[in-house]
Amino acid sequence: MRNKVLILVTLITVIFAVVGVALSCDSPSPSSNEAPDFTLPTLTGTNVTLSELRGTPVVLNFWSIGCSYCRQQLPYLEAVALQAGEQTEVIAINMVDGAASVESFFGDYEPAMIVALDGNGETFVTYCQNFSNPRGYIPFTLFVDSEGMVQYKKVGAFASEEELWNTLEDVLGITIP
Repeated sequence: MRNKVLILVTLITVIFAVVGVALSCDSPSPSSNEAPDFTLPTLTGTNVTLSELRGTPVVLNFWSIGCSYCRQQLPYLEAVALQAGEQTEVIAINMVDGAASVESFFGDYEPAMIVALDGNGETFVTYCQNFSNPRGYIPFTLFVDSEGMVQYKKVGAFASEEELWNTLEDVLGITIP
């Protein structure tokens, strides 16, 4: 009898733990959808601070060179940066590779998007914790409105440039000029 009670108590505890984890993974930070501020170095040798971009919608994309889906999606993000002009800023945040590796990856090409370096991964971890990406999958893209609020997140790559543009239009009202 004692073993049955112990098994039942253990089973109930496990169920509550699983439900608690599931609930915490399915919703953003309970207090706010505000995008946490950060200041990161960029590939051009300057810094980018998210709060300084208030007034302009921002697409944040976390990526790494070793991620084939990330590399597949970078041209779509670059196309948005080139075509959207002042309608939005695109920040591609590399969260694994060193500056020299990222510079070598782009070679002589100077991206229109801001390429930021999150060398210690701290910004990536903050966004994963606040916006339900508990396993830290990349690419991880967030759409931040002009008031600094995250309106949409996507874990995984956009299948096409068209899908990215459609999401920009649906979420932030940004269209191809």
